[in-house]
Amino acid sequence: MAGSAGHMAVLGAGSWGTALALVLARNHHRVTLWGHDADHLARLAAERRNRRHLPDAAFPDNLAVQSDLARAVAGVDWVLVAVPSHAFAAVIAELAPRLEPHTPVVWATKGLDAGSGGLLHHIADRTLGGNPCAVLSGPSFAREVAAGLPTAVTVAARDEAVAERIGAAFHDERFRVYTSSDLVGVELGGAVKNVLAIATGVADGIGFGANARAGLITRGLAEVRRLGRALGADDRTFMGLAGMGDLILTCTDDQSRNRRMGLALGRGEGVAEAEQGIGQTVEGVRTAGEVHALATEQGVELPICEQVHALLAGEVTPAEATRNLMERARKSEFD
Repeated sequence: MAGSAGHMAVLGAGSWGTALALVLARNHHRVTLWGHDADHLARLAAERRNRRHLPDAAFPDNLAVQSDLARAVAGVDWVLVAVPSHAFAAVIAELAPRLEPHTPVVWATKGLDAGSGGLLHHIADRTLGGNPCAVLSGPSFAREVAAGLPTAVTVAARDEAVAERIGAAFHDERFRVYTSSDLVGVELGGAVKNVLAIATGVADGIGFGANARAGLITRGLAEVRRLGRALGADDRTFMGLAGMGDLILTCTDDQSRNRRMGLALGRGEGVAEAEQGIGQTVEGVRTAGEVHALATEQGVELPICEQVHALLAGEVTPAEATRNLMERARKSEFD
């Protein structure tokens, strides 16, 4: 069962923000859903559902839609941010002067900061000051969450009480929440898996088969762990829901936009053409460059991520990227 009823604001009225707002509302909390697009919000309010992204999920009476950010966050117990990573810094900056002191902020955004290429909690720490912060991540497609299908995720916060509080609000018989203190690992797992999903999609789009897919997932996990060690993450995180769990989901199911991007590239489509066909933000396209820059800064070798970055930048073809990976010098698996 969920924790005692409260009042939360969800910032981001796309598929993911809407799905999480529905979980909270179904757990008997008062929820206010906010977004930047006033016309989209007006349709949500009138139709009592997000027909664009989740047409089968009706809004319960305790889920309100609000286009004014100050009103949306006034008096709430905590705020959930669920916007694309390229919009995260701007939304946090817009939120900061409207937020009451000590109100926790949790985000379900998966990616790196578009400006600095750094982890999102660095942006939150600089902008929000003393407000407690947390991140929610794990193997979770919005459509399945909205439909009430069983899902398990992780929420990480420096303060265990904050993680427990957020987890209790979401946790019910269909949405299971585990807690963690590893902000770095949970954020990194949620960001890099999108790049690796593009890689596995490319391999499947070319027709390389299940062996190649399994190899890319396994070696991709090694890359996430390598970068995580350089950044001080807890290595156990990458063997859990926010690491291996989310990686497997995103790399193997066609609900993943990042996997679909890779499939399109493997079949010979261009990035712009593939994005237009998908019709929503594909986080891995932007994150690939940010992961490449972060790995270069840390002196960490990420061969798969590097080839995805080069492919998206137009520097190699899918066939060339594959050849570059396969022709690398042999090495010990666990070096």
